[in-house]
Amino acid sequence: MVDFFLERTAPLPLDEAWRRLTRWHRHGDGVPLTRVTVVTPGPTREGTRLVARSGIGPFGVDDRMEVTVWRPPAGDQPGRCRLEKRGRLIRGWAELEVRPGPGGRARVLWREELRVRFLPSVFDPLLERTARTVFGRTVNKLLRRA
Repeated sequence: MVDFFLERTAPLPLDEAWRRLTRWHRHGDGVPLTRVTVVTPGPTREGTRLVARSGIGPFGVDDRMEVTVWRPPAGDQPGRCRLEKRGRLIRGWAELEVRPGPGGRARVLWREELRVRFLPSVFDPLLERTARTVFGRTVNKLLRRA
């Protein structure tokens, strides 16, 4: 099991940073060989389910998630979203928070606990570095694109 934390500051209002980060299908743009599909009808709310499928053809892994907390930002009030990972192989959770930052910017906090079944703990340092790098790049891309 690995835990990691990312923090970014973006020159965006809170609601725009939130909108960019919660367009789930766009998350696949930053994760190699991954496509994200929202399984339930929109808009996103508690109970929304999504699947991030990573792989090629029939050879892949599904990261099944459900939104368990959905509080978009309102005015200067922070927004918070929690995704519970409920797949057979990938478990854990991810939390996304968007709050006011310096100079009217948005401060983004991303926390994640990631467990991969059958992966020995000796691989945790590599998994943590890889996850931090991939999710860091993804968050950066999402915040830069309108």
